[in-house]
Amino acid sequence: MRKKRATRRVVSTDPKFQDTLVSRFTNSLLKRGKKHLARRVLYGALDIIEERTKNNPLDVFKKAVSNASPVIEVRARRVGGATYQVPTEVRPERRTALAIRWLIGYANERSDSSMAQKLASELIAAAAGEGGAIKKKEDVHRMAEANKAFAHFKW
Repeated sequence: MRKKRATRRVVSTDPKFQDTLVSRFTNSLLKRGKKHLARRVLYGALDIIEERTKNNPLDVFKKAVSNASPVIEVRARRVGGATYQVPTEVRPERRTALAIRWLIGYANERSDSSMAQKLASELIAAAAGEGGAIKKKEDVHRMAEANKAFAHFKW
């Protein structure tokens, strides 16, 4: 082996909930290094979730992330001049990363007034099994299902 494997960075827990998933979400949410602002947006969204659903916001948040996590995806693989979409299983680390990315992306596209409200709406929708991030996950699963015939090209 020529090169070293990249070492996994350990994400510290967030100050309010002592949770690494919340911390990872905050890190994905931040722009231009403004972590304080990203935390304020996320905590604001969790407060809105608590108001709207009367449930523990952390449970709703975790349910939303797990519901938006894809199990299988397609990867492009070249075999003899042709490119096939080969369905492969998603690693747990990438699974949550994709879910977080999709939740933030589709929250951004919503038409509420503040980012905290947009994020709260998207998280509530995802926890209920609907919304943009869930639709994206279903599209990815559908794509993998359609290309099941090329599963033997898996490497």
